[in-house]
Amino acid sequence: MEDRSPAILLLEDGTVYHGLAVGKIGTTSGEIAFNTGMTGYQEVFTDPSYFGQILIMTTSHIGNYGVHANEEESDSIKIAGLVTKKYADIYSRSSAKSSLDELMVESACVGISDIDTRSLVRHIRSKGAMNAIISSDNLDIESLRELMKSVPSMDGLELSSKVCTKEVYDVASENPKFKVSLLDLGVKNNIIRCLTERGCDVRVFPMNASVADLLSFNPDGIMISNGPGDPGAMEETIALVREIVDLNMPTFGICLGHQILGLSQGLKTEKMFNGHRGINHPIKNLKTGKGEITSQNHGFVISKESIQNNDAIEVTHIHLNDHTVAGIELVGKPIFSVQYHPEASAGPHDSRYLFDQFIENMVRAAN
Repeated sequence: MEDRSPAILLLEDGTVYHGLAVGKIGTTSGEIAFNTGMTGYQEVFTDPSYFGQILIMTTSHIGNYGVHANEEESDSIKIAGLVTKKYADIYSRSSAKSSLDELMVESACVGISDIDTRSLVRHIRSKGAMNAIISSDNLDIESLRELMKSVPSMDGLELSSKVCTKEVYDVASENPKFKVSLLDLGVKNNIIRCLTERGCDVRVFPMNASVADLLSFNPDGIMISNGPGDPGAMEETIALVREIVDLNMPTFGICLGHQILGLSQGLKTEKMFNGHRGINHPIKNLKTGKGEITSQNHGFVISKESIQNNDAIEVTHIHLNDHTVAGIELVGKPIFSVQYHPEASAGPHDSRYLFDQFIENMVRAAN
């Protein structure tokens, strides 16, 4: 491994870690979070839901299998910065197109390695989510502390507009049977792929689309995608989804789309102490009684208290670690959503049946 420049990680509470620079030389800031997945780093780093977050990978070795063209969830790395224990310049997979470091430099992503990530994660688990700065071009702690004062809180931050499409575009299925209008709040490529594989032609719309825009495709169903930031800061999108619900069309929301759906129906969301980020989160389907291991990435959640005594909303899934709301459906309507990522990528495919459920709702609506 080539000699690397020194780098600093500064947490909002004043904690400092010293390590080595990876990726682009520079300074970056954002809310620090950790992901417990042991594989799939490329899919994680290119997931638009992570926009604005400095990400700690809890598995020890990152970069050891390079990056692959088929494992990009968007057009570039979306995390604000990377924190890892060991960072590999050399990759072993023959089909990889380049090293992770080349992709990080290309995406202007600043990172730090060779720090005690176990200590760091334990610190964040006890103190909760907070902002952080990584710098490899400024090692002056006092000036970084001053910079920290200007880093915005994730609470109240709207970020979908930074990552969603600005233009309408189509993704065709090889065997089209249905048409889906997808509201892009920061969609992952594999969500679209899971639809096209099931015979859906997908038209992707920017987040400022109108109901008339979505209906112009003459869709059989509507998808509300994942994305970054605080759902409570997206009043126009909440109002749009309220109009979508009034259409009574088959509708499926994922992650941020799930939270926005809940807010559109009078529920509340709350910021979590640490959030759920990883590919081994246990979920229980309350309708079937079955468990599923899921891929998750969220720092906000629908409040359980806001659903109580709401006869129009049924909780369909719960997270088995902390019993947070993981899925809802609107009673009497072909509309449902989940807090986690059924497309996974990376992660197990236990939850991909939810795309089939969406298809079934479209079939029933057509008949």
